[in-house]
Amino acid sequence: MATQSSHSQQLMRSERRMFSASDDSAMMKQIQSTHSPDGRFLDVKPILQVIDNVLRHLTPTIDHHALNGGQGHMDAIDDSSATMDSNGMLEALAFLVHKISCEISCKCSGGGDAHATTMVLLNTLSSYSWDAKVVLTLAAFTVNFGECWLVLQLCTTNSLAKSVALLKQLPDILEYSHTLKPHFDALHKLIKAMMEVTKCIVEFTELPSQYISSDLPPMSIAVAHIPTAAYWTIRSVVACAAQITSLVGTRYEFVTSTSEAWELSSLAHKVCSIHEHLQKILQHCHQHIDEKKQTEAYEGLKHSFGTPQLDNSKILLKIFSLSKEDPHSLLGPDKAKVHIEVLRRKHVLLLISDLDITHEEIQVLESLYKYDRVTSEVNYEIVWLPIVDRSAWNDSYQQKFLSLQSMMPWYTVNHPSIIEPAVVKYTREVWNFVKKPIVVTLDPLGKMTCPNALNMLWIWGNTAFPFTTDREASLWKAEAWTVELLVDGLEPNLSNWVRQEKVICLYGGEEMEWIESFTSATKNVAQFLGIGLEMVYVGKNNAKERVKKITGLINERQLSHAWQDANVWFFWKRLESMLFSKTQHGKTNEIDVIKQEVMTLLGYDGSEQGWAVFFSGTDMVRAKGDKVLNAIQSFEQWEDMARVSGFVSAIRGHLEGIADEHHCTRLILPGISGGIAETVVCAECGRTMEMYFMYRCCVE
Repeated sequence: MATQSSHSQQLMRSERRMFSASDDSAMMKQIQSTHSPDGRFLDVKPILQVIDNVLRHLTPTIDHHALNGGQGHMDAIDDSSATMDSNGMLEALAFLVHKISCEISCKCSGGGDAHATTMVLLNTLSSYSWDAKVVLTLAAFTVNFGECWLVLQLCTTNSLAKSVALLKQLPDILEYSHTLKPHFDALHKLIKAMMEVTKCIVEFTELPSQYISSDLPPMSIAVAHIPTAAYWTIRSVVACAAQITSLVGTRYEFVTSTSEAWELSSLAHKVCSIHEHLQKILQHCHQHIDEKKQTEAYEGLKHSFGTPQLDNSKILLKIFSLSKEDPHSLLGPDKAKVHIEVLRRKHVLLLISDLDITHEEIQVLESLYKYDRVTSEVNYEIVWLPIVDRSAWNDSYQQKFLSLQSMMPWYTVNHPSIIEPAVVKYTREVWNFVKKPIVVTLDPLGKMTCPNALNMLWIWGNTAFPFTTDREASLWKAEAWTVELLVDGLEPNLSNWVRQEKVICLYGGEEMEWIESFTSATKNVAQFLGIGLEMVYVGKNNAKERVKKITGLINERQLSHAWQDANVWFFWKRLESMLFSKTQHGKTNEIDVIKQEVMTLLGYDGSEQGWAVFFSGTDMVRAKGDKVLNAIQSFEQWEDMARVSGFVSAIRGHLEGIADEHHCTRLILPGISGGIAETVVCAECGRTMEMYFMYRCCVE
C-alpha cells in the first residue's frame, strides 16, 4: 500500500506541473488531433440525467456522518430518470463505458500521468462529439465512484459489503475520517464543477441551428472553447479517480499531507472559471437566438397584418402570444379565463398603455364601454395590452398591474409577460406607442383600421363607431367650431342655455383675484345690457389640487358655475385629442378654424394668466386675462355697438382694435404618439412660434 501511496503522490506532483502550464496552441493542437467524429448522433441527455441523479445523492454523503455508517441520502435516490430510452442507450454503450472505467482505474492505480491518461481517453472516444466524450467519461467515473461509496455506506450493516470493504481496506478511511474531510470537501467541489461544465457543453449542442450558426459569433467562440473545456473536465475526472484510488488503503503518512486536497481545489477553481466563461458565451448565444426569434416573430406579425385573413383569430393569437393548443391567457370582464374565440369576428379595440394609465382615463372608457355602448347598440370589445419593462418587473409593479386590472370591466391579459418583445416592438415602431395610452382598432377580419382611435373616443364617444380613419375624417367634415363641440356633454345645462339664446362664457386660469374681477365685471355688463349670461369655470390643465381650491372658492362666493375634477380633466383631454386628431389628418393652421381655435385655448392655458371665450349662437370671441378684463371694464367704449350688434360681436370689434405692445404665448403639449405639427402659428399675432422641448414629471 505504501507503493500505491507514493504513486498517488507522484501523480499529484505531475498534476501540479501540468495544471500550471497554460493551454497553449501546441496543447490545443494535440487535443484537436484526437477529434475525428464519424457523424453519429448520441443523445447524451438521458445518460447525463442518470449521472446527475447518482452524483447528487453521493456527494452530500461525503462527510463524517456518512463515513461512520450514516445512510445519508442514498435511500432517497429517485431512479425515475432511468427511463426505457436511457436503459437501452446505456445497454448499447455498456462495453465502451466499462472500457473507459477500466482505463481510468488502471492508469490511476499505476500512478500514470494525468495529461497522458486524459489523451488516452480522448483517443478512445475520438469518433464521438465533444459532449459525448465528456458524458461517457463521467459515466465511467460514476460507476467506479458509486460502487466505492455504496460499499462504504453498507459496510456497517451488510456482511457482504463489510467483507468487500475489508478487502479494499476501506475501514482505514473510517479510521481517519476527520482528517480526510478536506479531501472529501475538495472532491465534492470538483465533481460539482465538472457537472456544471458538462451540462453547459451539452446545452450548447441543443441550441437551435436555424437561429445560430457555428461559423459565426457568438457560437463560433463557443466552438473554439469547448475542446478546452472538455479536456479539463475529463482531466478532472482522472484527478478525482486518482484521489479516490489513493484513499483506498490509506495510511497515516498519506493522511497528514494536505497537498492533494489543494490540488483538487486548484483544479476545481480552474474548472469553475471555465464554467463561468462558457456561461457568458451561452448567455450571448441565447440573447442572439432570442433576437433572431423576435425578428422572425416581428416580421411574421407584419406579414399577418399585411395579408387578408378569414377572421381576426390568427392576428389575436399572435398579438397575445397564445397558441391554438392553449388560447386561454385572456381574462374576461369577470376576470375568469376565456378562450380567444370570444373575440372572433368582433370589432376589437386594443387599449395599449403602460402601468401609468390614469384612473380618469379608465373611468371615461368604462362609461363608454359599459353604458353608452349598450344604449347606442354598437358591438365592440376592448382588450388591455399592457406594455411593461420585463427586466424591471417587481412586486410593486405586480400589485399596480393587478389594481389596474381589477378596475377594468373589459378583457385583459392574464399577465404582461405573455406579450412578447416582438409585439412590444410592433406597438412602438408601427403603431407609434410611446408613453400615453393609444387605442388600435381591428375590424372583424383582423385588419387595423385606425392606429389610434382614442382621440375619437374622447371627442365623439361611441358615435365614432366603428372607429376607422375614414370615419374620423367624415366626422370632422360635419363639425364646426361651436360651444357644443367644445363642451359636449360636460355641461348638462348647455342645451337649455343655447335654446334660450344666452351668452355662454367659458373661462380658466388660477389667479383668484383676476377671476373675481372678471366674473363681477362681466355679470355687471350683462345685467346692464339686459342679456342672459352663463359663466363656467373650466380650470387649468394638470393643476388638479390648485384648481380644486379655486373651484371651492368660486362655489362658496357664487361667482359662476364651476366643474368638478373629472369634468375639468376631460375638457382639456378632449382639446388635446382634437389637436392630435386634426394633426393626424394633415390639416394646416391657416385653413382649419377648429384646429386654430383649439391651439389658441391650449396656448392660453400655457400662460400664467386667465382667459375667456364667449359664445352667442355661432358668434364667438376669446382673449387672454388682462386684455379681456380691460375690455369688459371699458364697456362704455363699445356699449352702443353692443346694443346694435350684440355683446359678442361688439367686444370682438373692441378687442380687434387693441394692439398688444408685447405678448408671450406658450403652447404646452403632452408627449403623445400621432405627431405634432412642426409649424405652429401664434394665436395673438399670427407669427410662427419657436419650438422648444419641455420635460416634466409633476402634474400639479
